[in-house]
Amino acid sequence: MLSYKARRRLSMLVLVVGLPVYIVLAVTLTNWLDRTYGRQPIWVELLIYVGLGFLWMLPMRRVFLGVGQADPDAPRDTDKPQ
Repeated sequence: MLSYKARRRLSMLVLVVGLPVYIVLAVTLTNWLDRTYGRQPIWVELLIYVGLGFLWMLPMRRVFLGVGQADPDAPRDTDKPQ
């Protein structure tokens, strides 16, 4: 299992580098479908983009899990009054 810091770094890498690359691949796939089979109706293209938009998240779910939370490995400051 990845540590919290490693997951944060990997999630930033995925968002900054991997997601733009995935977007380019999704547009390239749609353009290839247009060239090969002709222009699809707009609702078919929308389904393709929405499907591919959810598809990239499935393998990355574990990386992003809990990244927005406080670091669970950080020492807790219990001396402060609440």
